[in-house]
Amino acid sequence: MSSHTDATPTLGVGILGAGPVTQAIHLPSLARLGDILTVRHIMDVDAAVAESVAARVGAAHSTSIDALLGDPAVQIVAICSPHQFHAEQVIAACRAGKKAVLCEKPFAMNAEEAARISAVSEETGVPIIVGAMHTFDPGWLAAMENRDDLTGTAHTIRSSIVLPPNARFEDFATEIITRPAGSAPDYSDPEVIKGALRGGIMGLAIHDLPLIRRFTPDFKDIEVLEARHVRPFGYVISLRTPTRTIELRAAMNNTWKPEWSFEAFSDDAALRIDFTPSYVQAGSAVATFSRGSGTTVHGPFDHNGYEGEWRELAALATGAKQPPAAQTLIDDLTFALDIADATAASLDAGQAAREAAQPSVPEGAHA
Repeated sequence: MSSHTDATPTLGVGILGAGPVTQAIHLPSLARLGDILTVRHIMDVDAAVAESVAARVGAAHSTSIDALLGDPAVQIVAICSPHQFHAEQVIAACRAGKKAVLCEKPFAMNAEEAARISAVSEETGVPIIVGAMHTFDPGWLAAMENRDDLTGTAHTIRSSIVLPPNARFEDFATEIITRPAGSAPDYSDPEVIKGALRGGIMGLAIHDLPLIRRFTPDFKDIEVLEARHVRPFGYVISLRTPTRTIELRAAMNNTWKPEWSFEAFSDDAALRIDFTPSYVQAGSAVATFSRGSGTTVHGPFDHNGYEGEWRELAALATGAKQPPAAQTLIDDLTFALDIADATAASLDAGQAAREAAQPSVPEGAHA
């Protein structure tokens, strides 16, 4: 029996894209928030997937974006489709008169798309949030409320991620229908390595890059010191700005123990936030502050960032909270894109240097 009354109806949710993120993350999160949110419509280009996933929650299903956006039972739209469709779908959801939009990261592929989204959001008044779940985690929010002067004084910031492949956690969460097939990359091809690093930044590091940016006032002036691909999937990237050193590390392998941490250090203080792994519905992050001989711990709290972003959407849709500044979303995206571009450029520069260092063969000589 539902806990809400006719006087306080739940907000209807429509989800564009019914892949593993929807099945293993959003539906379990929404199931815990049934007093404020109800899934009303699932759209997927695969009709069988749309029907099967919708049946789990008693929702309507379709293969048409127009059908979902035209559904009067849908007030909030979540965009969980492939990256290249995000910008157009965010804009369409805003123009359809919905009350709020959640877009999985990245919400745009370039700065031009981001500017278009920002303009449409301002024009229509529809708030948009990006699904970088750590920014909505109560552990992170507690750290920001109690950070003292660390965002201004930190000199070193580090994101460290060790995870098994997504499929293992997806299977813990639910039975996944039609998981995309993988293939073995050709890591002898420099372009493949470049693509893997870019994918790591825009698909994995991007969860923590908004956090890093909050500690990096000069984030627009960034230089790559080292960029290395880690097999089978991962990266080691060292960056610096005029006032900050930034370390990004990740490895996805068959480890038994996942770890996801964010750290910031100043001369006399340190912050460490330990997040629960992706796909795991296991409570919030824990933030630990150290200064001198004192240590303060915040968390764990009773929900994680996935649930936090849906709570935020409900508050935005009802007007209980004001939306984030569009410039914040744009700055977070351009920070990630700048790092991805600078990393690719550093690989090209390294390759050119190696080729220049190769001894030349004298004319007329035979190899």
